[in-house]
Amino acid sequence: MKNIDRRNFIRKTTLATAAMGIGPVVTQASTSQRSRPITQQYMGDYAAPKLDTVRAAFIGVGSRGGGHLKFFGTLPGTEIVAISDLYEDNVNKWGGVASEIGAGQRHKNIALYHGDEHLWKTMLEEVKPDVVFIATNWKNHAPMAIETMKKGAHALVEVPIAVTLEEMWAIVDASEQTRKHCMMMENVNYDRDELMFLNMVRQGVIGELLHAEAAYIHELRGQMEDQDRGTGSWRTLHYAERNGNLYPTHGLGPVAQYMNLARKEDHFGSIVSFSTPALGRKAYAKKNYPPEHKWNKLDYKGGDLNTSIIKTVLGRTIMVQWDETSPRPYTRLNLIQGTKGILAGFPTRVALEGGVAGVTEDHHSWVQGGQLAVLYEKYDHPLYKRLNEKTKESGHGGMDGMMMYRIVECLQNGLPLDQNVYEGCSWSAVAPLSEKSVAEGGAPQAFPDFTRGNWEQTAPLGIIA
Repeated sequence: MKNIDRRNFIRKTTLATAAMGIGPVVTQASTSQRSRPITQQYMGDYAAPKLDTVRAAFIGVGSRGGGHLKFFGTLPGTEIVAISDLYEDNVNKWGGVASEIGAGQRHKNIALYHGDEHLWKTMLEEVKPDVVFIATNWKNHAPMAIETMKKGAHALVEVPIAVTLEEMWAIVDASEQTRKHCMMMENVNYDRDELMFLNMVRQGVIGELLHAEAAYIHELRGQMEDQDRGTGSWRTLHYAERNGNLYPTHGLGPVAQYMNLARKEDHFGSIVSFSTPALGRKAYAKKNYPPEHKWNKLDYKGGDLNTSIIKTVLGRTIMVQWDETSPRPYTRLNLIQGTKGILAGFPTRVALEGGVAGVTEDHHSWVQGGQLAVLYEKYDHPLYKRLNEKTKESGHGGMDGMMMYRIVECLQNGLPLDQNVYEGCSWSAVAPLSEKSVAEGGAPQAFPDFTRGNWEQTAPLGIIA
């Protein structure tokens, strides 16, 4: 009760302060969004009817989509029914892979669509799958997800779930109207350390939560070699045309789950954002391509590094960074600070008040490297223990397979998915909100409440065994 009373006090105090003039934009946005009616069914804890066999179609199999298809097809009770892609060679390649899974006995008569960019719509009409996996250009995510749900299928979408706030609201409306899931496939939430940190936070190991740090810092200039086809052929245009944090969810998703954001305990409040000068992409293009090349004709507007600060309803803070340009090692930061200790990533390390028995004496020393074995033994997430051996050969060290396993498991057993539509939209909203804040000199921007106030009744994600 003390924690509940404290949270209510902080939340009321925060809103009262905003009403006095320190942050009126947050209060106004919160009030207006809460008055927006639920069109059909609130989807926060929604469990769809069980699917004994999950019949899946795949839109986009150039890279990520093919990996999803391959592991999905190995799971019991699944059927690959259709594949759609712009390019015939992609469709034929992954159609052949699908046909061979299970010694060619389970995935038969797969409908293949390629060429016209609208044939995915024909696929939805003709095949009528149960679920559709969408791994395409970011700008296609929202229209494809919305049409998928309207045609009676659950939509599983690569990150980000959409590009604009308007698209995110349209996705929420479509999900509520059709009672179909729309899950953004944030695979990082299934990494070993992220799962262990979630378990430790839920057990109160680091006390009350105060602050988090999240990032996607991944030097990807080499993708510019994808000049006519592939990720770089369209992603490079985003770097040139947009200025903000364009890819926030890999770092933000896990810390949002630690903090129970959009789930009963707390929610996103506002964000301020700043970008560095845009220098790296222009310099890279000048160095690696001739003057007349199309990459040298772009006016790169997006800063090389973006730093944003999120303030939650309870007053917690989250620093979110993004940089796909600078020459530096990969990191997602993955830091969560509490009143009794800190958990941090890249490299993984832990410091607790009073130390860790048998390892450190106090919080002035990190538990790291080989010393972490004692913490893995005690706090490894039960989901990781159950699924690691089954999924470790899938992409990204096993996290892709664990995510896919859980999607299928939830659909077959009529359980809520681990990530709901409101989380996917809230995490993705950092991109357009940060762009607006940067354009306005770092002015605070209020997060839309896609739940329309229902987050306060939405159960936190449990420690799934």
